[in-house]
Amino acid sequence: MDLQIKDKVVIVTGGAKGIGAAIVRACASERAVPVIVDHDGEAGGHLQNELKGNSMACGLVTVELSTAEDCSWAIDQTLKTFGRLDALVNNAGRNDKVGLEGGSPSEYVASLQRNLVHYYSMAHYALPHLKRAQGAIVNIGSKTAVTGQGSTSGYASSKGAIMALTREWAAELLPYNIRVNTILPAEVMTPLYREWLDTFPNPEEKLSTILSKIPLGKRMTTVDEIAAMAIFLLSGKSGHTTGQHIFVDGGYSHLDRALT
Repeated sequence: MDLQIKDKVVIVTGGAKGIGAAIVRACASERAVPVIVDHDGEAGGHLQNELKGNSMACGLVTVELSTAEDCSWAIDQTLKTFGRLDALVNNAGRNDKVGLEGGSPSEYVASLQRNLVHYYSMAHYALPHLKRAQGAIVNIGSKTAVTGQGSTSGYASSKGAIMALTREWAAELLPYNIRVNTILPAEVMTPLYREWLDTFPNPEEKLSTILSKIPLGKRMTTVDEIAAMAIFLLSGKSGHTTGQHIFVDGGYSHLDRALT
């Protein structure tokens, strides 16, 4: 199937590892030009070299995205290197466990900065170029926005805001034929997820408990399954899909727990 993204330049924030890296690889496999935007330049460089070794184009911008100026610079560097921008995948962030009890107002604001504000800034600075390309934005959200998790007010509210912004941007950008959608993963094995599991006294027992509650197949969602949905939403094959919240989670968020 031709997804109609060949040669399109796609920024992927947090693209060096985990879900972001899977999206970068999926873009490259479709002969698009992914641009890794990540604070981990070493991991990003390894991925870039891997793709280039397979004759696939890939850019790298090493930046923290902690300020609006960082986001503007990431866009500028992409344009300087490739001369165009066709799509944006907002993915960077982490479940930083800033809760209501045990957190503080200043920590909460810092969590919003890590997990939400750069989504807006990246989209803002990308917009003039996306208008020219009639491009697409894919935001990576989280099931925590609709299920709650406990002790993660900053992350959960950031992801809830991302769902709202997806609908708002889809409405605002209709005149430019720019589509905006969000993918909501639930249980996906990434390096950050592994770090979280390893905080438990018996990580494998905790993992078994989690798997038992995933309706479809009693297994984790793979990063490649998230990436496949992202590529579809970026592609011309989803040309009339916008403003959607799409759960790629094996039924974890919505199916009856009696099924497990």
